[in-house]
Amino acid sequence: MTLNWQDIVFNFIGGLGLFLFSIKYMGDGLQQAAGDRLRYYIDRYTSNPLLGILVGLAMSALIQSSSGVTVITVGLVSAGLLNLRQAIGIVMGANIGTTVTSFMIGFKLGDYALPMIALGAALLFFTSNKKLNNLGRVIFGVGGIFFSLNLMGDAVEPLKTVDVFRDYLATLGDKPFMGVLIGTVLTMLIQASSAIIGIVQSLHSSDLLDLQGSIPILLGSNIGTCITAVLASIGSTIAAKRVAWAHVLFNVIGTVIFMILLVPFTGFIDFLQSQLQLTPEMTIAFAHGAFNITNTIILLPFISILAILVTKFIPGQAEVVAKYEALYLDKILITQAPAIALGNAKKELIHLASYAIQALEASYSYLKTADEKYSDHVHRYEKAVNGIDEELTNYLIAISNEALNPSENEVLAGVLDASRDLERIGDHSEGLVILIEGVHHKDARFSEEASQELRDMYHLTHRMILDSVRAVEDRDRTLAEELLERHRDIERKERQIRKNHIRRLNKGECSAQAGMSFVDIISHYTRITDHAANLAEKVLENQI
Repeated sequence: MTLNWQDIVFNFIGGLGLFLFSIKYMGDGLQQAAGDRLRYYIDRYTSNPLLGILVGLAMSALIQSSSGVTVITVGLVSAGLLNLRQAIGIVMGANIGTTVTSFMIGFKLGDYALPMIALGAALLFFTSNKKLNNLGRVIFGVGGIFFSLNLMGDAVEPLKTVDVFRDYLATLGDKPFMGVLIGTVLTMLIQASSAIIGIVQSLHSSDLLDLQGSIPILLGSNIGTCITAVLASIGSTIAAKRVAWAHVLFNVIGTVIFMILLVPFTGFIDFLQSQLQLTPEMTIAFAHGAFNITNTIILLPFISILAILVTKFIPGQAEVVAKYEALYLDKILITQAPAIALGNAKKELIHLASYAIQALEASYSYLKTADEKYSDHVHRYEKAVNGIDEELTNYLIAISNEALNPSENEVLAGVLDASRDLERIGDHSEGLVILIEGVHHKDARFSEEASQELRDMYHLTHRMILDSVRAVEDRDRTLAEELLERHRDIERKERQIRKNHIRRLNKGECSAQAGMSFVDIISHYTRITDHAANLAEKVLENQI
């Protein structure tokens, strides 16, 4: 029999390409449906390693990529949102979650692949409902997974007749270390352990690869999947590098343990196959799942030791992010998890607000003391505000190129506008310094009444911006409504202050030079409260 090698190669690589696309597309649909709840669960439920395992499992099941989850975790650790022990728990859970794909394949739904693709396409192209669109992505992705497996299975079927290929695969049962190496290298090249597991399932179901030869390849694929996280950690913080290498160490230790116990483990899986009447595909899924679950159970009590080992392996102090720089804008997250990246952008907005507020506080200290160090502080804080605002804007633009649902797009636009408001508060603080320099240089004096009004306006303004940022951070609608009423009170007070000021000028209680500066300072405070009110409005409109 003459083999058509072109058909074999084209069908196999085409099927592999479709498999990788379908996995990604299904994960995107699930992730968009989850939205920013992903970030919420990460923040809320990783207080201890066991909860971290559950979060990692759920995330990996959603994204359908343990390496993708580890890359996200590396980004969160780099941003200072997770510590090393929490991250190791998530990585352990991610290894379990990635077995979902192999169990899906084990159900052998290939006969329904094309109808699923058709249904998914219909939900994508003939409905405008975003929830149905996301469901369509998931169904289309699942259908694509099974159709691609059919393609790859059909491609390797003729290889049964090739004695050299069949004989080589038969020898892998006696060369377990070669199987581990093959699984590691192939997964490093493709960067998707699910694809390698799918290929092993196809080969095993075609009787080209026995169980003894399949299991070492599964073990190797768990090592190979670490390469993505290791690459993502290059150039990142020491803490992020430690997470990536903890992933490597976890899978290498697990592989070593199971290679030592390979014979009894293979016998156990063979026993399950016969007792449960498992299909070849489901047998591989059980082997994959049993390895990852057992490995996690074995190493769970040793998370602290793993953390110590990677700390010894990668020595040095975890970096403290340089002052006045963005803390949370990890670019890795933009493509891997745009919803989480958007959550980080909001966190960065709060960080930006802290510098805008400090600039305002320093400007008032300069007014009270005439100490030049406060003028320098304002300029430094304003520079930080401008730099972070620019970084945040570019980050948000990059996120906007990813697939977001309508509510996430609203939040993205709201964070972008809010960043402008905070940047303008920094500008007003710098404008205040310029005015105050003139007051001190000309030794202008305010009357006691005018000084008291400046104090009152500053404290009202300061409280307004502090509370508006708190309303944004907590999504506190009650506080936001109160802030808008407070803003109207401030506007009324400003009008009254202006009337009082004109009266003082007419009575000669205030010099013309001091009077001009007084009005301009009050105007800056009022404009700052306008920007604070804009933040409150965005909270009420769910734009932030």
